[in-house]
Amino acid sequence: MGENMSKTSVIIVGAGPAGLSAAMTLKRLQPETEICVIDKAAEAGNHNLSGATVETGALETLLDAVKPGWKESEAAKEILAYKVAKDNVMFFAGKNFAINIHPMMQLASMFKINFGQMRHQGDYILSISKLTKWLCQLAKEMGVEVIHGFAAEDIIYDTEKNIATGIKLVDQGIDKHGNKQPNYVAGEIINADVIILAEGCDGLVTEKFIQKASLERRAKQLYSVGVKELIRVSDEQFAKFTSGRVVHAMGYPLWTPVLGPEMFGGGVMHPVSANHIAVGMIVGLDWKYCDFNPQDALTNFKNHKFVKKFIEGGTIVEAGAKMIPEGGYFALPRAEQTRAIGRGNVLILGDAAGLVNMIKIKGLHNAIKSGIAAGEAIALCTNNITYTASKYTELLNSMGVIEEMKTASRFRQNVAKLGPLFGMPITALGQKVPLFEVEEDYHVMTGRKYKYKPSKNYDKDTFTAMAATQHREEQPSHLTIINRNTCMQKCKPKFDSPCITFCPAGVYETVGDEVKPANPSNCLHCKTCQRKCPFDNIRWTVPEGSGGPRYKNM
Repeated sequence: MGENMSKTSVIIVGAGPAGLSAAMTLKRLQPETEICVIDKAAEAGNHNLSGATVETGALETLLDAVKPGWKESEAAKEILAYKVAKDNVMFFAGKNFAINIHPMMQLASMFKINFGQMRHQGDYILSISKLTKWLCQLAKEMGVEVIHGFAAEDIIYDTEKNIATGIKLVDQGIDKHGNKQPNYVAGEIINADVIILAEGCDGLVTEKFIQKASLERRAKQLYSVGVKELIRVSDEQFAKFTSGRVVHAMGYPLWTPVLGPEMFGGGVMHPVSANHIAVGMIVGLDWKYCDFNPQDALTNFKNHKFVKKFIEGGTIVEAGAKMIPEGGYFALPRAEQTRAIGRGNVLILGDAAGLVNMIKIKGLHNAIKSGIAAGEAIALCTNNITYTASKYTELLNSMGVIEEMKTASRFRQNVAKLGPLFGMPITALGQKVPLFEVEEDYHVMTGRKYKYKPSKNYDKDTFTAMAATQHREEQPSHLTIINRNTCMQKCKPKFDSPCITFCPAGVYETVGDEVKPANPSNCLHCKTCQRKCPFDNIRWTVPEGSGGPRYKNM
C-alpha cells in the first residue's frame, strides 16, 4: 500500500479472526493483490474476547489452506492444546443445586431438535486473544499488511452509485477541548477497490455503512454482554476441573422459574492454560432490573457451590467485557434487492454482521467461514467488484452458514417475547413459530430491582486494571451523552441512572448534579452503554488508535 497509505486494493477494518481469515484466503488465491488490515487495538488480540469453544472444521480448513503442516507448529501445540472431552450443560436451581442437562441435549440431537446443537464435544478450547495474534503472524508471513493502532471512524460511500471508495481514519492529537495539539494528525482517507468490515459487534463504521447503504434488518438486532475473569487456581483445583471440561450453566443467578428474576443468559467456565480457569457471565441486554450489574451476576455464579470448589482462593489475573450480537438470522443486514450481506464492493463479516448462533452459543466458526467466503468472493469478482457482496452471500449459503443461522432464527426473539420459561421450549418447534416483533434492548427497563444483589459492590477498579485498558488522557471523550436534561429529569428519578451500575469499567459517575462519562480512559469498548441506556441517550464513538483494553489471554 505504500508509506502514505492513500490507496490499496482491499482494505479490511478489523484484525480479528474474520478479517484475518479474509486477508489470508485472498492472499493465497491472489498473491499479487494489495491487502491492508487495520485495527484500533495497540497489538494483535488486544481487543478480542470470547468464550471460547470453537468448532474445529472452519479453523482447520483455513489453516490447512494457508499453513500446511500447521499442526506441528509450536503455536498450534500451545493455542490449540485443549479440546472438549467433558461437556457440562447445567441448570442451576438456586445457589447450591446443579442439574446436568447435557443428556437432554444429546436426546435433542438424536431427534434432530434444534437444541441438539448445544453441544461442544471435540471443540477446541482456546484464548481468542492468542488465536488472533497467531493468525496475524501467519497473515504477515503471507505478505498481508496488518497495521495496529489505526482507528476507522467512517466509510466514504457514494449513495448514487451504491459504491464505497474508502474509509476515514480518526483524527489524532486533539485535546479535550477540541484544539489541535503539536502532534495533531488529520484522519487520513484510505481509498480501496473493495472494503471488508470485520470490526466486531456493533461496529461503528459498519452501522454507519448500514445506514448509508440503506441495508435492512427484518428484526432488530439484540445484544448481550459478557463479563469474564481469568483465575489462577491451585494444582488440585485444576486437576479436578480438568483441561478438557467446559461448563455452560443457565438458571441461577439470572433466571429462577416463576419466582424470578427472569433474564436470558448464563455462566461459562473453561480452562485456558495450566492452572488457569476462565469464568464468565453472559446476560441479554433486555434485562428489566434498573439496579442490575452483570458483574454482580458473575459474583453470584462464582459463589455457586458447583463453581466455587474449582476457583475458591484463586487469583484473578485478567478480566474483560464484550458485547455479543444475538438477533440471529432475521437481524442480518441485507441489501433490499439482492439480499446481500453488504452492498456492492462492501462486505460485512462475523460479529459485525451478527453471524452468531445463540443456540450453540458460538459465532467464531461462522466468523472464520465468513472470512474465507469474503476472500474467495473478491478473487472471483476481480473484474466486477460491484457484484462482490452478492457473491460473498452466495458463498455463505453454499458453506452452510446461512442455513445454520436459520436453525436458530427465532430463538432470541422467542425468549425476548415470552421469557426463558416459555421462550426456550417453544424454540424446539423451529420455524413453525411466528417471528415475534420485539423492541430494542433499551426499551424494556423498569423500576424493578434485582433480587440477588450481593451485599458487597463489585470492585470495578480492579476489573478495569485486570483488562489493562488505557487511553491518552488528554483526548476528547469518545462517549457522549446526547441530552443531559434527559439524564437528570427522566432517567435519574425513574431508574436511578443505571449506566453507573451496569458499565463494567465504571466509566459513568454523578459529578455535581450531572451524570457524566467521568472516566472515559477506563472504557473497555464493549459499547453496552450505547445499547442499554433506557433513553437511548449515549453514543460511543471511536477514540484514538491504540486505546482500549490490552487482552492477552481472553
